[in-house]
Amino acid sequence: MNRFEGRRVLVTGAGSGIGRATVLRLLDEGAAVVAADVSDTGLEETSTLGGRADRLHTQLIDVSDESAVCKGVAAAVSALGGGLDVLVNAAGILRSARTEKMSLDFWNSVLAVNLTGTFLTTREALPALLASDGGVVVNFSSTSASFAHPYMAAYAATKGGIQSFTHAIASEYARRGLRAVCVAPGSIASGMTTNPGLPADADMSLFVKLAPALTEGFADPSAVAGVVAMLASDDGAFITGTELRIDGGTHM
Repeated sequence: MNRFEGRRVLVTGAGSGIGRATVLRLLDEGAAVVAADVSDTGLEETSTLGGRADRLHTQLIDVSDESAVCKGVAAAVSALGGGLDVLVNAAGILRSARTEKMSLDFWNSVLAVNLTGTFLTTREALPALLASDGGVVVNFSSTSASFAHPYMAAYAATKGGIQSFTHAIASEYARRGLRAVCVAPGSIASGMTTNPGLPADADMSLFVKLAPALTEGFADPSAVAGVVAMLASDDGAFITGTELRIDGGTHM
């Protein structure tokens, strides 16, 4: 498939996990992609795996830093020839703590990357997206926004906020041709799910429902990348202002 032939895409969180898988999938489908991340090492690995120097650019961006986002998004749009058709906000962090022991700095650090980072990157990308013919924003929520994930109150709050933010911009810009959709992954193998940093004395009996029904283990990030590609392509042209859960039936 070449659903993204001639389309210009910015993917944050592209140095690992689902963000990297999304970059590789969109490249395979013909897109020109800027892969953005806070890790230069991660971006180097993504670039090596992508192997398409003519259509893949990398950009260091700390999405929690307003100045870095402003400069980074502008540089990404320039690298793509002055335009942008799709933004994928995959950057995020997962940190765990007992809520009664959670410091304000801890709380704010998670919000800064996940929720504020999604807002800042979207805000800076909107002028270019609105100037394109049918711009698309794909944001990353999580099953934690709707289902109980103990010790992850800050993370869950950001993902619920991202869903609400997605609904709001979908409504605000629908008449201008922009679509905004949200994916809510769960039971996906990645760095953050492999080591979520649970408290040493965590009560593991609270995690009663973790196993996906469709497989014996967590799914590869490519399972989410394929859905992102559908939503961002013309195959998703009638989908906006909603979220799609991708968890293999973990929470059905």
